[in-house]
Amino acid sequence: MVMLPEARTTEGLRLYAIGDVHGRADLLAEMHIRIARDLTRRPAEDWRVIHIGDYVDRGPESARALELLLAYQQGGHADFLIGNHDKFLRDFLADPEGADFDLWIVNGGINTLDSFGIDGMLMAYSEAPDAMLRLRDMLTAAMSPELPGFLDSLRPSVRYGDFFFVHAGVRPNVSLDLQSEADMIWIRDPFLLSAADHGAVVVHGHTPVDAVEVRPNRIGIDTGAVFGGHLSCLALEGAERHLLGPEGLERLPDV
Repeated sequence: MVMLPEARTTEGLRLYAIGDVHGRADLLAEMHIRIARDLTRRPAEDWRVIHIGDYVDRGPESARALELLLAYQQGGHADFLIGNHDKFLRDFLADPEGADFDLWIVNGGINTLDSFGIDGMLMAYSEAPDAMLRLRDMLTAAMSPELPGFLDSLRPSVRYGDFFFVHAGVRPNVSLDLQSEADMIWIRDPFLLSAADHGAVVVHGHTPVDAVEVRPNRIGIDTGAVFGGHLSCLALEGAERHLLGPEGLERLPDV
């Protein structure tokens, strides 16, 4: 049985988990600085910064957010998970005529295209038979050459010690190593309403909450940055659990 009171990180490893960004590159850059300051104040033997997914859509600076992540990747201490919004973008780049373009656009994809300097609505309503292919080519040309490969490299989950990190959640009563990618990036109520032991404490985003949500079997860290909330960062080390706020560490509430 693995529930939060007993959960521990891998020995000698500090974990930072950042919630859903959704184009708020300003908050992401600030959080990276905050983590660097914490590491200066409290040096760690080893550490990982886990980005929980949904880097794009809805907010004003999806392109810049992706560039920040590309640059941060060079430090070698980061994991990048895939969210449902990131998958919209990745699918469109891979197969623009087969991707669900309309669903992406109404869920904030138009803001992502705008951030790359592309009038997505003009292209979307074009009657040209190759409109989607042309839009994909325009988007690829506006991106850094490394960006499509970065999107392809996004992972559905990562585990360290007793903590399992994933964008949306997991299917209850299914082994963690048998979870589907669709569930890991989309699931809500079956996971959110479950009190089951998942085999690890699940740290997730996807469903916005006013404050970090702490349950015995999960911790929700999407605090609605793009909706006027704030970007949250969970700091875990051994048995210690904190939030990394503007003034430093704040103890995570007990369950």
